[in-house]
Formats: sequence, structure tokens, C-alpha cells
Amino acid sequence: MTKFSHVIVRKPARSLIDGITSAPELGKPDYDLAVKQHDDYIAALKQCGVDVTELPALEEYPDSCFVEDPAVITRMGAIITNPGAESRNGEKVEIEPAIRQFFDDEHIKRIEFPGTLEGGDVMMVGDHFYVGRSARTNEEGIRQFCEILEGWGLEGSEVPLEYVLHLKTGVNYLEDGNMLVSGEFVTKPDFQQYNLIEIPEDEAYAANCIWVNGTVIVPEGYPAVLKAVQDAGYKTLVVDTSEYRKLDGGLSCLSLRF
Repeated sequence: MTKFSHVIVRKPARSLIDGITSAPELGKPDYDLAVKQHDDYIAALKQCGVDVTELPALEEYPDSCFVEDPAVITRMGAIITNPGAESRNGEKVEIEPAIRQFFDDEHIKRIEFPGTLEGGDVMMVGDHFYVGRSARTNEEGIRQFCEILEGWGLEGSEVPLEYVLHLKTGVNYLEDGNMLVSGEFVTKPDFQQYNLIEIPEDEAYAANCIWVNGTVIVPEGYPAVLKAVQDAGYKTLVVDTSEYRKLDGGLSCLSLRF
């Protein structure tokens, strides 16, 4: 089973209020509340026994607190992605110095244009990586990604997305063969070999939970999901991510865990 030792996060910028969103009806994030929620998120991660590296805010990139997207970290090395959202593409340059604290040149690869890939579309299940083909991650990006994985003795496969922004918007692996699924992922053949824990439609946002060393961090305010995760035998921690939801962001988006 995977064990995480390190986590990288980035402090939210004041420009966060201008981040990308598909749900403007939720309103703009409250910056001060977003900072408090981020601090609570870091505290929860530390309770799971990891070291946390907190990077400084980047005002020029409103979405840069979502560090999961510009890089993917595997047990063999790191892959600097090529984000498909134009306003976020420069984040890949900003994340690299932090990656270099942990990996040398030989263990850092890159997705190159015309390939695009965002880490929110990548779900690690042991040594297999499911990659969502989305508006942000294209076929060429997935091809390059899988080629890099194969060079490291790992493997990947494509999962076409129909409705969600990123793969992990609707499906997340909790280790032990258990997978949280919502919406289109309930019936996808790719995941039928796992024990699927189906999320009620009105709590679909909370499909984005994260497993960290035996504990599952669950977003606050989703009692059915919290109970389902606890019934599956996991210790849980709850963190409020209401301000990040306004920017299509969830728990996994806010960190790189390795």
C-alpha cells in the first residue's frame, strides 16, 4: 500500500477571488476564510503523519493554490504537466523548484506541447494511473504521460469524461480496493473491479475525498459521504472547503502527496 511522507501545498493568493469557475452562482470566495480553511487543511494533513512544504502565494496565478494540476508525483519520479487552462499554464514553471527539492533531473519528466495534462485528471491506484480525457487533458498529453510511466515500469490508461471538469471531481481511490464514485463513474467499466462506494447525487462534490496514510479527509457538510467512508472502516478527518468549491476545487486539488 502507498504511504505518503511529503506533501506540497501553496498558500492561496488574494487574487483567488478571480479564479476560474463553472459555478459563478456560488459567489466569489472569501479570501480570509479561504486562508483559514487552508490552514485547517494543512493541520489535518500533519495529523496524518506527513511533512508539509508550504509554498508562497502567487498573485499572478489566481488558481495556483491548486498545486495538484501542474505536476504529478509517482513513486518513481515527478511529471511536470502542461495545464490545458491557458491562464494556469505558467504554474508548471512555478512548481518545478519545489519538485526539485525532492527529485533530480533523471527523475523529472515533462508533458510537451501539443500535449496537455492536468493532475486533477490523474488518479493513482497502486502502480496504475487512470487519466481522464477532459477539456484540460488531451489525447496527446495522455499518450506522453503513459509513455513516461511505462519507462518507469508503471502503467496508465485513458478514461473519457463526459460531464465533469476533472477525473477526480467524481471518482477517488481510498486504497484497500475501495473507490468513491458519483455520477458518470458509477457505471464506467474501468472501475467495476473495485468496491464502489456510490455517492448520493446531492453530495456529489464530496466524492473528492483524499486518503492519507490510513485516514480519509472528507469535506465538511456531507454527512452521507462521511458515514459511508466511516462504514468502510476508515478513520476520518473533516475539513471545510466551501471557498474552494466556488472555484471548482476540492481536497485533492490543494496538495501534492507523495
